[in-house]
Amino acid sequence: MKKLLIVLTICFLLFGCSKKLEEPKISSDIAYAGVNNYCHDNYDWSVAEGNPDIMYVKMGEETDTEYEVIFRSYTGAFLNFYVNKEDGKTRIIENSQLTNETNELESINILDYIKE
Repeated sequence: MKKLLIVLTICFLLFGCSKKLEEPKISSDIAYAGVNNYCHDNYDWSVAEGNPDIMYVKMGEETDTEYEVIFRSYTGAFLNFYVNKEDGKTRIIENSQLTNETNELESINILDYIKE
């Protein structure tokens, strides 16, 4: 009985250790591309034609569950997009440098903004 218990324990340990970590369904490239497309579809970029540094999209922090993608508007406002790695659901948080306020705007699915 004791040998059976040891064998079963070893099997469970080997099975648990052999399991690969699952890769996220949404990559950082997909998160960036979706946010970039969203921002170009929803905001007027003509203001930044002469000075592209005043508007941009860049990657931010990454956690185990989310990517942060940052959009800077020509007004100085920052939108932080928090893209869920599993399903693409994205929270949009506005951070105003002028008023020092933070507002949650809406949720989107970033996959809706991926173009073939």
